Amino acid sequence: MKQKQQHFPMETWTLSLLLVSLHGAAAVTHSLKYFDTASSGLPNFPEYVSVGLVDELEISHYDSNTRREEPKQDWMSSVTDEDPEYWKRNTEISLGNQQVNKDNIEVAKQRFNQTGGVHINQKMIGCEWDDETNEVKGYRQFGFDGEDFISFDQKTGTWIAPRHQALLTKHKWDHSKAQKAQINHYLTEYCPQWLKKFVKYGSSSLMRTELPLVSLLQKTPSSPVCCHATGFYPERAALFWRKDGEELHEDVDHGEILPNHDGTFQMSVDLKLSSVPAGDWRRYECVFQLAGVETDAVTRLDAAVIRTNGGSTEKPFDMTITIIIIAAVAVVALLLLLAVGFMAYKKKKDKDSQKNVKIPLNPPPPMSESGSDSSSTEGVNSSTKLM
Repeated sequence: MKQKQQHFPMETWTLSLLLVSLHGAAAVTHSLKYFDTASSGLPNFPEYVSVGLVDELEISHYDSNTRREEPKQDWMSSVTDEDPEYWKRNTEISLGNQQVNKDNIEVAKQRFNQTGGVHINQKMIGCEWDDETNEVKGYRQFGFDGEDFISFDQKTGTWIAPRHQALLTKHKWDHSKAQKAQINHYLTEYCPQWLKKFVKYGSSSLMRTELPLVSLLQKTPSSPVCCHATGFYPERAALFWRKDGEELHEDVDHGEILPNHDGTFQMSVDLKLSSVPAGDWRRYECVFQLAGVETDAVTRLDAAVIRTNGGSTEKPFDMTITIIIIAAVAVVALLLLLAVGFMAYKKKKDKDSQKNVKIPLNPPPPMSESGSDSSSTEGVNSSTKLM
């Protein structure tokens, strides 16, 4: 796909040798992840939601209100070319998972000696695949009310329980050889198999490059200057301040990479002006780097290009940025409720009935948590009830 370099003034693009790992035809690590979220006590919010992501792009969605598993990308129609019953089977499995997760919240509440109130239980399961080395890494993690509950250590083949309330689950799951064999098969073979298919189906979207709009923002003359980049893809990017060509590590505050409503990403990094003498502004610059792009976007610290609440050289941009930020915050808030992001991996249910179940090799619906015999890219087909 042709790069949209028109987003940047030509003078801001300069060759750079920094962060070479982001540049050139570097290897790409792809990921397939499923986030399941069960909740209780939240009015006007589905009690169960399942979201599938490939390279952080949503590919499937189910919730207890619609009671239907649906594709979220046009290219996911390729799945039904192989298996016309794919989405129907996904829906049936998600319906079963919905009840299991509802039960799991009640079990978790008992474990923590809780009754009413708002509670959230989550699971994250998935895998990563390096398209150059073919290395595969899998993960299966659970959480309750925003804190880690239990996770599978693929290297040791054991479960890690950071909270004593999860020890009963750990002991049962550690002694289930059949369950661990199923998990390993899913994480090392089944999940990567479907990840590679999904990457092939959506290559035109997943392998594209979108360059961002980079701007300097400031609330008040005494506030830090925020270097804000929005509209870039993929999310493998770096944004930082440097002085005289050297990256700054002090007096800067890095923000997280956040999703935009259109599937692109945004990020920001703040520079404290209290540490910058007025005569030295021209020595500072904000640098944006994107994986696979040979050039950097460099924006020099200049009062003439800073947008502020009190006025700017381009007033219409203030409204644009405001709309972008509001939309992004809304999306992020929803994603955090549905699945506390790739970084937090925090919330899920457990309750183990340890039933031995096969993993068919037909295209994958969402994971069956009830121990039924059905295929899945979302997880291993063994019961994950909290016992």
